[in-house]
Amino acid sequence: MNYSYSNIKNIKLKVWRKAMFAGFILWLLSFAAVAQEQQTYCNPINIDYTYSIVHASRGWSFRSGADPAVVPFRGEYYMFVTRSQGYWHSKDLRHWKFIRPQSWYFESSNAPGAWPMGDSVLLALGNPASAQSVIYTDNPKVGSWRGAPSVLPVTLHDPALFVDDDKRVYLYHESSNTHPLQGMELNPKHYFLPKGENKKLIALDPEKHGWERFGENHTDTTAGYLEGAWMTKYNGKYYLQYAAPGTQWNVYADGVYTADTPLGPFTYQEYSPFSYKRGGFIRGAGHGSTVQDPWSDWWHYGTMVIGINFNFERRIGQFPAGFDKDGQLYTNTAYGDYPHYLPSPENKKRGSLFTGWMLLSYNKPVEASSAQKNHVPENVVDESIKSFWVAQTNKPGEWLQIDLEQASDVYAVQLNYHDYKSNIFGKPDTLYHQYLLEYSLDGKEWNTLVDKRQSKQDVPNDYVELPRPQKARYVRFTNYHVPTPNLAISGLRVFGKGAGRIPATPAKFSVARSSDRLQAKLAWQPVKGAQGYHLYYGIAPDKLYNSVMIYQETKYDLNALNVNPAYYFRVEAFSENGISKTSKIIKAE
Repeated sequence: MNYSYSNIKNIKLKVWRKAMFAGFILWLLSFAAVAQEQQTYCNPINIDYTYSIVHASRGWSFRSGADPAVVPFRGEYYMFVTRSQGYWHSKDLRHWKFIRPQSWYFESSNAPGAWPMGDSVLLALGNPASAQSVIYTDNPKVGSWRGAPSVLPVTLHDPALFVDDDKRVYLYHESSNTHPLQGMELNPKHYFLPKGENKKLIALDPEKHGWERFGENHTDTTAGYLEGAWMTKYNGKYYLQYAAPGTQWNVYADGVYTADTPLGPFTYQEYSPFSYKRGGFIRGAGHGSTVQDPWSDWWHYGTMVIGINFNFERRIGQFPAGFDKDGQLYTNTAYGDYPHYLPSPENKKRGSLFTGWMLLSYNKPVEASSAQKNHVPENVVDESIKSFWVAQTNKPGEWLQIDLEQASDVYAVQLNYHDYKSNIFGKPDTLYHQYLLEYSLDGKEWNTLVDKRQSKQDVPNDYVELPRPQKARYVRFTNYHVPTPNLAISGLRVFGKGAGRIPATPAKFSVARSSDRLQAKLAWQPVKGAQGYHLYYGIAPDKLYNSVMIYQETKYDLNALNVNPAYYFRVEAFSENGISKTSKIIKAE
């Protein structure tokens, strides 16, 4: 071999070029992987919810997830959920993996409360039959839980734990339409038994707080339920959060009292409820937890209702939250079941976590391969999780097709399965979904949008963000496998940007507050081309944190006000093409 300088130089140059080319390919692959990583989510969050075993003897089969207690531990997160035979783990509040614990005390625990303490995670279990304990583990990924069962001398309903900066441990509890929410200090050195008295802390006052009134849209005079406590300490203040008026209603929400000490005395915050989602595809934002992500932004997890198979058929919602400059706690539920950006260091810089991707599929023409009586294809585009399409069979090949009526940029899709006569209980290993989504511009030539024909994942509320937008007029779903005896879908929701004009601002917006001051009647003129309207309100003109989404209607009765403060309101119109400018703010004394 010739080892002359020129040959050696040429060899080195070829090696360098190959290395550079290989490096470039690796860079492209890594860039593609980053580009395809999902950066957004859509409520209800898509986790493998457990099938309820509470009413198996009655034949009621349905998934449910509710009352989420999300806590940080060793830089990661754990989410405990009612009657789930385990819990979920996440490194970043983005992707959740179910954990079947090595030892689990109480399979049917309702609304477990959790909190980190030193090298352990504490868990308070409430179940009148057997629990009444605080257990703990230093390895939640395995779930080797320890503790003494049934030692607390109180009956726990909806327990919540809180460990203060001085390492003192507190327990809050109650779920009742007669009893107040209570709290006590616990002794962590002696089985977490009470260290002091069990104090009465707060009670509902529906005569002054309209949002605490019972029933759908707060229209029932029956006493509401006070439940779902959660404590957050912020800037030296203690924020005691609680849920009302009932988990089965569309108005399930969270309010807040504040104090200077963990056990009060507490002062009601007139901006309550701070977490409220009455309208949209899925409703409710109560009985939750407030937690910071790895980049110090706040999030609120809450309970959302389906309530078809049983009143307590529920899902979990994730909403951006925070504290403003005056210490007011808020949760942003505006467009709360449309795509939002996930927690990330990049998204921390965004003024809003709403993507701006609008619903392209609302009330659009839809066809299907087959349908059972009273469960027609149109139910998948009516923006109600309570209605659903059922195919004649659950076999591969059953299909559903939506005509978006105009070529639009599709950014994401959400496929919500429904449990129609599912006959499944617990968490069997046979749960997975397989399907194909295709798109077309003319209804004749089809291309793949989402291919999950080989998937083994359990995705009851599957949300898929596309690697890049696709121009489409038609979207078609084809079934390949469902784990249930019936193929039932409550929503095939297509998100993106329409090609038409953004709607105009609603005109002649008016607000009339009722004589009982708990109610306000709002009205406005219809806007051509609008799918619906979004109302915003609050107790200061620069704090319109609460909102309600309304489809088609041009008037609204808001029954969720507090008697004391004045309120401020504005409204905007929205469509598949975007969101209008907002109206002028109206004050209602």
